[in-house]
Amino acid sequence: MYCPVCGSENHESSWQCACGHYFAPQPAETPASPPLRLGGRFHFHGKGTTLFGIYIRNLLLTLLTFGVYFFWGKVAVRKYLYAQTRFEGDPFEFHGTGKELFYGALKAFALFGGLIAVPELAQYLAPGSAVIIIVANLAYSIGLLILIPVAIVGSRRYRLSRITWRGLRFSFRGLTKDLIPIFLKGSLLTSFTLGFYYHFFQTEIRRFLALSSYFGSKSFDYDGEGWAMFRIYAVGVLLSVLTFGLYYFWFDAERERYYWDHTTFSTARFRSTVRGHEFLGLAVFYIFLLLFTLGLAYPWVQVHLARFRASRLHLEGPLDLAAIHQEILDATATGEGLADMIDIGVLDVDFGF
Repeated sequence: MYCPVCGSENHESSWQCACGHYFAPQPAETPASPPLRLGGRFHFHGKGTTLFGIYIRNLLLTLLTFGVYFFWGKVAVRKYLYAQTRFEGDPFEFHGTGKELFYGALKAFALFGGLIAVPELAQYLAPGSAVIIIVANLAYSIGLLILIPVAIVGSRRYRLSRITWRGLRFSFRGLTKDLIPIFLKGSLLTSFTLGFYYHFFQTEIRRFLALSSYFGSKSFDYDGEGWAMFRIYAVGVLLSVLTFGLYYFWFDAERERYYWDHTTFSTARFRSTVRGHEFLGLAVFYIFLLLFTLGLAYPWVQVHLARFRASRLHLEGPLDLAAIHQEILDATATGEGLADMIDIGVLDVDFGF
C-alpha cells in the first residue's frame, strides 16, 4: 500500500504510515462472479385446501356484494398461485389489486359496449337504408378485429407489470400499433388459405409477444418456425383421426414442448419435458375427480396441474443475474378487462405468465 501523503510504501498491516498519516488500506479486488448456470425446475407448493378456502371466501363475498367482489377474488387467487410458484428457491409475487381490475373492467365495458352499439344505432337511425346498415356492420367487424390486439397488448402489459421475482419486475413493451398489422394480416391470410396460414400466424404473434416481454432489463425471445408447427399440427390431426382422438394428448404435449423449447430468456433457454401419456392420465383423473365431487375438487385439480406443469419446466444455460436491473413500466387493467369480455383464446399465445 502507498501513503497518499508521502508516497512511501507500507508493507505492514498498519493503519498509520511512518510519516504519521492514518489511512485505510484498500480491500483486495473481488473477481467478477461467473454467470449463474441454471438447470433446476420450477416448483409449485400450493395446497388444494388453501385454494378451496380462498374460492369459498370469494364466492360468499361476491354474493354479498352482488358481484362487485369478483375482481378482488380474482386477485386473491392470482396472488396465491404466484406466491406458491418458485424458481431457484424464490417465489414469484403478484402485486395487482381488485380496484385496478374493477376500474379496468368498467373502461373495457364502455369501450366494447360502444362498439356493439354501432350496428344497433345504425338500424335505429336509418332502418330503411341498407347501405348505412352494411357500413355500420363492416365498421363493427373491423373495430372488433382491431380491439382484439388492443386487448392482447393491454392485458399482457398489465399482468406482467404486476409480477416480480427477487424484487425485479416483469414488463411488456410491445405497442398495439405494431401488433395490429400482424393480427390483421394473419387473420385475413388464415381465412383465405382455409386455415393453412394459421401456424405461421401464431408463430408471428408468439415472437412479437416474447420479444416484447421483459424481466427487468432483459427480454425473452422465440425462435420457432411456422413450417415446424404446421408439421406438428398435420401429423397431430391425422393421427388423432386415426386413433379416434386418443393421439390428441401426444399432439398437445409435442406442441407444448415445441413452444417452450424455442423460448429463450437472455442467454438461457426453456425446456419442457411433458409427455402425451401424462396428459392422458391427468385428463382421465381430473374428469373422474370433478364428476365424482360435482366440481368441488376444482381447486385440487388446479393445484395438481400447476404442480405438474412446474415440475416439467426448466430454464437452462448461463444467466448473469447481476446484469439484470430494475426497469418499472406502469400499465392499466383496461386491456385485461377487454380480453375477458372478448374471450380471447390467450392460451394459444401465452407464455405461462
